[in-house]
Amino acid sequence: MGVTYYEVTLEDEGQRLDNFLMRQYRHVPKTLIYRIIRKGEVRVNKGRVKQNARLVAGDQVRVPPIKVPEKSESTVPQGQLQRIEDSILYEDNDLMVINKPSGVAVHGGSGIQWGLIEVVRALRPLAKRLELVHRLDRETSGCILLAKKASVLKALHQQIRENKMTKEYLALLTGHWPKGLEKIDLPLQKNTLQSGERLVKVAADGKPSVSYFRVLERFAECDLVAVRLKTGRTHQIRVHALSQGCPLVGDDKYGDKGFNKTFKPLGMKRLALHAQYLGFEHPVTQAWQKVEAPLHDDFELTLMNLRGERT
Repeated sequence: MGVTYYEVTLEDEGQRLDNFLMRQYRHVPKTLIYRIIRKGEVRVNKGRVKQNARLVAGDQVRVPPIKVPEKSESTVPQGQLQRIEDSILYEDNDLMVINKPSGVAVHGGSGIQWGLIEVVRALRPLAKRLELVHRLDRETSGCILLAKKASVLKALHQQIRENKMTKEYLALLTGHWPKGLEKIDLPLQKNTLQSGERLVKVAADGKPSVSYFRVLERFAECDLVAVRLKTGRTHQIRVHALSQGCPLVGDDKYGDKGFNKTFKPLGMKRLALHAQYLGFEHPVTQAWQKVEAPLHDDFELTLMNLRGERT
């Protein structure tokens, strides 16, 4: 391919340059996209720009020659296509909410052949602008929102920035949450190790992070809590819980490995974190949408065992 020029439309106005290019070149590695931006090979209105530059309608984007891999047949197993189809909680012409299973990454890359977004694009090939509105960790289950139009994506991102979108999670905590403690306001700092693994810690110079914890049930050695997020940092719930000596059950990064083993016979063989509720204003109808994701079988089974409802 030679040099390619794109004119930014009203539909794309406000989008970051890196996200704009990733949508144009979905089969090109993200590392290549970032490299050509960093080296100044991508120009906007003939000038060098950073990856987070916001585009304006009418902007001319110059992209250097890029070798685009031939589009291959979907590598998503047929069973996964049906699994995600069955997990759709809400869908209309503008957006959709899915009850993401634990173990499913939100997108492919870094050795992962496919993720949720690739599955949904395979399921809805006519929805050319499908994008994730936000993300969930691979091991976290529950509500995840996707937009079908750039204008809808932009409006939903605005709600996130203005703290108008509500997210509430269910989590099982190791030990017992301190009585009377509800608000955790501790800044978090993200670090990436040489291996590529991400680790987050409480740090004075980190990004402001606020979570609200509410105990729902107390068991002999753990608590079931509801967590509402004011901010949405990487691993926020996991690290805020850890800060009080109560890491999440099944957390292989921040948790107690010995304690986690005792929960496997009860049914919890993964991170005990579930995005239960998602609330937002529909960008088109202006109606308030609140979607609930039912617990998956493993989480439900664990709670039943803890309650003594199964022998």
